[in-house]
Amino acid sequence: MDSNLIRFHSADHRLNEESEYIPLPTAKTIPDWYRNADKYGKNPTTNEPYLQNGEKIISFKGCPSVLDVMTTGYVLRTPCDIEFYEENGQVKRKIDPEYEKFCVPRPEMPQFHHPEGYYKDHFAWFPEWAIETPEGYSALYTHPLNRFELPFLTVSGIIDNDDVNLPGSMPFFVKEGFVGIIEAGTPFAQIIPFKRDDWKSDIINKPHDLFRGMKEAARQEYESGRYDKEGNPLGGMYKRDYRKKKKYL
Repeated sequence: MDSNLIRFHSADHRLNEESEYIPLPTAKTIPDWYRNADKYGKNPTTNEPYLQNGEKIISFKGCPSVLDVMTTGYVLRTPCDIEFYEENGQVKRKIDPEYEKFCVPRPEMPQFHHPEGYYKDHFAWFPEWAIETPEGYSALYTHPLNRFELPFLTVSGIIDNDDVNLPGSMPFFVKEGFVGIIEAGTPFAQIIPFKRDDWKSDIINKPHDLFRGMKEAARQEYESGRYDKEGNPLGGMYKRDYRKKKKYL
């Protein structure tokens, strides 16, 4: 198996590469609220850009680290609509009987720190796809990163998918008061493969000097390259000089 190949095995004989809600690269599921956001932060009352020392302030839309985390890895998606409603203070769900085993109710987890603002009774996803990673690689399973608008919260976990690629359960909590439908095709988990390595840590008692050894003229020229012709910041030196493009196909 290639060292950069992740495989999604169908856990249901009805599913194949032509199925509607197959796993996708995360970059193909970027939400509209991110796509439509402004590069520069705006006052929601006046719709005027925020200024700091006379300069526009770049918003999250101009932050490459936010973009990277929202396009990293792959996502698993719901195969059907799921309706949630409240009954006697408890959250319930309605689902097509064909997908009954995909989303199942669970009792409270009293020894697990409960996320504030979510029902204590929770559910579990049972993905229809099992993951296989190359030898030496594991996978982080987590809630779709920065997708705080989703009315549920998927619990995170790590699986060594190079040795096992059977689908398992993924607990998730539903926001208190949520009444409505989670539509088919909604990302419910983000999968980020990574190479297992042993790490050490060290503490350095002084900051790293980015401009160490750089002459003043070169430093000023470097700084001037951070702005467009109107004097607006272009996004910072990290995006221009250090960010490495990541690909998930």
